Amino acid sequence: MRNKNFDVWLGIGLNILHYRKEQGMTQMELAEKAGISKNHMQRIETAACSCTLDTLIDIAEALNIPLKKLFEFKD
Repeated sequence: MRNKNFDVWLGIGLNILHYRKEQGMTQMELAEKAGISKNHMQRIETAACSCTLDTLIDIAEALNIPLKKLFEFKD
């Protein structure tokens, strides 16, 4: 997914990866908790695809973090 919002999706994906690893969770475990496939989770983390806000909410809930944490980008 190389579009004008790629950098935003990459930041979101990196945040998901960070919080997932911080909790010692695999992509499969997070995907199952969020109700999506492991393949879709991998594509979201690497910004290979975008997803709906509902999916981001499910991921944040599965990580037990506020949704806004996924949008806090490091400079």
